[in-house]
Amino acid sequence: MNWLAKINLRIVVQRLGAFKSALFLLILISLCLFTGYRLGNYYHHFQTTNLEQQQDRLEQLYQQQEYYVERVHSLEVELAVEQLANQQAQTMLKKEAEQYVEIKKQLAFYEKIMAPEKQAGSIAVDEVNIVATNTPNLYRFQVTLVQQRLKRRYTKGYINLSFVGSLDKKPKRIQLKEASTLVKKDLSFSFQYFQIISGEFTLPEGFEADELALTVYISQSRSQKKMQFEQLLPWRVN
Repeated sequence: MNWLAKINLRIVVQRLGAFKSALFLLILISLCLFTGYRLGNYYHHFQTTNLEQQQDRLEQLYQQQEYYVERVHSLEVELAVEQLANQQAQTMLKKEAEQYVEIKKQLAFYEKIMAPEKQAGSIAVDEVNIVATNTPNLYRFQVTLVQQRLKRRYTKGYINLSFVGSLDKKPKRIQLKEASTLVKKDLSFSFQYFQIISGEFTLPEGFEADELALTVYISQSRSQKKMQFEQLLPWRVN
């Protein structure tokens, strides 16, 4: 750039003259303007081309995004359908398992009645259910008895329940007659195949039951000796 500093415009004008100097200056300015114009057009074209490419690229990205969003939604729907089908299958399997258990239970019950040769003794306790009520400490019980003798004759007798646990951290055994208004007649049985005995009882406040003791008293008859037996069952409330 030192050569520009050495140029003396006054000497140039003196040598070329005023007209030639003005013409030279005009040509130089025109050349600079033309060069700037061409460079500006080139840069504008470059920017325009680059912008179009970026817009095309952005449009492709938008299209890809829409495709992936639709794909995600489609997969979510498929997953929801699979989950629903799996839930329905599990529900069906659970129902089938419950039905199987119930059928096995019923078969075992009727086997005691119809095939007593597979059992021992003359009478058996098939099931004992304790159910809680909406009233605090008030429960319902249901005892199912079945006969197991080959020659089925009426079996008579009665049952008794007692509740084994603790009250105020001390061992306590409560008889059914202490916890209900049921009398011996309500607890009596007389059947040839099976019989269900049910009722209600109320346990004292603070009593914690651990076991249920069921005693079956069988009355003496011509075909049956007087006897009794007791079963201790874990305390389970349904």
